[in-house]
Amino acid sequence: MAKIAALTMLRNDEFFLARWVDYYGKALGRENLYVFFDGLDQQVPPFCEGVHVLKCEHRNLERLAGDRHRIDFLSGEAEKLFAVYDMVIGTDVDEFLVPDPEHGLSLAEILSTADRSWTSVSGLGIDVGQIIGEEGPVSSDAPLLSQRSRAFLNTRYTKASVLLKPARWGSGFHRVRGHNFHILPGLFLFHFGSCDLGRIKAKMGGDMALREGWSEHLRRRAATIAYCTDIPASDWDSSVRKARRLQSFFRPVYALDKPAMPGRKKVVRIPERFKTIV
Repeated sequence: MAKIAALTMLRNDEFFLARWVDYYGKALGRENLYVFFDGLDQQVPPFCEGVHVLKCEHRNLERLAGDRHRIDFLSGEAEKLFAVYDMVIGTDVDEFLVPDPEHGLSLAEILSTADRSWTSVSGLGIDVGQIIGEEGPVSSDAPLLSQRSRAFLNTRYTKASVLLKPARWGSGFHRVRGHNFHILPGLFLFHFGSCDLGRIKAKMGGDMALREGWSEHLRRRAATIAYCTDIPASDWDSSVRKARRLQSFFRPVYALDKPAMPGRKKVVRIPERFKTIV
């Protein structure tokens, strides 16, 4: 079994951090989690006990420059971890690598099946949305997936989240610079940053978000909610099989190390077997 670490970096997002620590702590062991707080002003919540924590000095940069700065830092931290670990997972705090329960494998077990000659492993990107008029704000009192029924198959979240050897991530873990990606069968990356319109509006309305160039990024997240509200949902199993094939083959002309998926936007129904996982 591979020895696996997971790392993330955040600023002012305890809601998702609590889920992140709980999920990856159960999957990998809390002693194998590394949480970097973006700002010396950040308070470390009690639920981080047993997790490796480091506060970093915050730099007031535009969003793209800030993304590059943070990913270069995290790539460097991941490289250090390879002295101890076989693989390093890097995700945003609202992203969860989830094996399909039908396969009967844990996260560590399914990642251990990866070809060690690869540089990275990806899960198929599942951008969880909200059905306006039917689904209310997400609550911390129940699993997130029990509160949401639809997701957008979004190539942006088929990320090169797992390094199998030292390498440099691109901003947001979307790619590994200079290397191809490999979508592991039965593995998904559930992204929850688009699952609650109220939370998105709160971020869009903040002066910091507008000043640092986040408004367009947040509008794209709101678009996922519009898709999940307006586009009829398709069957999960057949849709994700097709999406995995397409994304493994097609590349955008502007980024040959990222996936593409030609055709209409695809919204899927999240199966019951996932509902209690995150």
